[in-house]
Amino acid sequence: MENVFSCCAGLDVHKESVEACVRRMEPNGRLYQQTRHWGTMTRDLLAMADWMAAQGVTHVAMESTGVFWKPIYNLLEGRFTMLLVNARHLKQVPGRKSDVRDCQWIAQLLQYGLLKDSFIPRRSQRELRDLTRHRTQLVEETKQSTRLVVRPTSLWHQPERDPLRGAADSRNLG
Repeated sequence: MENVFSCCAGLDVHKESVEACVRRMEPNGRLYQQTRHWGTMTRDLLAMADWMAAQGVTHVAMESTGVFWKPIYNLLEGRFTMLLVNARHLKQVPGRKSDVRDCQWIAQLLQYGLLKDSFIPRRSQRELRDLTRHRTQLVEETKQSTRLVVRPTSLWHQPERDPLRGAADSRNLG
């Protein structure tokens, strides 16, 4: 197969770790491949971005289930051409599965141009969506807490009655 990207990276993203594989075709035609394990704290992700940039990476593909891809995508999108790929489209050949093999497989498929990226809206649209969702959540939380605090109005407007006296006595307050 023909290489579409001379230097690219594949990421397998998890909640607390990222496996990264850089694949680069050397000028002499030899394949260079290196895999590293990274944490998901900001300092780890920035170090990973620096490492990939130092390797000459131009394109990065990542696979992630859930929302774990979001902070990584947000940190890397300004430095690299990013692709988020659906895990279902990356079906490996049956056999032993590991995170290292997954990131290597992602990098290999990307290098040959065989990956289709998922639609990711522009950053401004993603930020607006996040704000809207956060506002909706705050409104719902406020509604829930208000329901717990406010008593029914019928209790507020009834005159005080002494259960030992009759109803007639509670009307004659003077």
